[in-house]
Amino acid sequence: MINARAIEGLPEVHPGDDLAALLAEHTEAGQVVVIAHKVVSKAEGRIRALAGIEPGAEAEALAAKLGKDPRHVQAVLDESLEIVRDERVLICRTRHGFVCANAGVDQSNAPADSVILLPADPDASARALRAALPGRPAVVIADSFGRAWRLGQCDVAIGIAGLAPVDDWHGRVDRSGRRLHATAIAIADEAAAAADLARAGKDAGEPVVIVSGLERFVTDEDGPGAAALVRGRDDDLFL
Repeated sequence: MINARAIEGLPEVHPGDDLAALLAEHTEAGQVVVIAHKVVSKAEGRIRALAGIEPGAEAEALAAKLGKDPRHVQAVLDESLEIVRDERVLICRTRHGFVCANAGVDQSNAPADSVILLPADPDASARALRAALPGRPAVVIADSFGRAWRLGQCDVAIGIAGLAPVDDWHGRVDRSGRRLHATAIAIADEAAAAADLARAGKDAGEPVVIVSGLERFVTDEDGPGAAALVRGRDDDLFL
């Protein structure tokens, strides 16, 4: 049985806060701790005040085209390696290799007149948090991404420590004995999505969810992290 339980009553997180200390009484070995990236980003000080951002010519042009605040657009450009699309929304490839809207830069649940950025290195953040938690549970840092073929957003893993990112069935057989060639289950993404369902909502103040029942995918080693889930640019039909 897989169980997902949101932790209630966590305080607002600020730069410099010790996330491990806040979560220590809730974790144990074999669990998966799924934590919304904004909490990690806030603790790591990945917050930019719009007043301190000077937009350049590209940001001004894109802001006029899309009807956005040019300072916000400049923050997006600063976090991007590449602008993939700039029609209706900015689709960006980040320094991490993620392809997502606005390079993950968001004002939701941010301090007033500020934007929150993705962690500089989400896998490193997950590893550090795992090392500091009792029982060394697996850690997944999650964010909500849109999907090329589907409506709506779904939480995915952007940082992973101690959880197999993918369960690759290539070469195994199905119940009928047919050999599988393309099946690979995105374990960490599915854990992130399941955790999001356990929250009362995006406005509930429940950024951390404990998932149990995935012990078979929890590893002693931290593993390759979310980098293992990023499709290579040459294989990505949407870039």
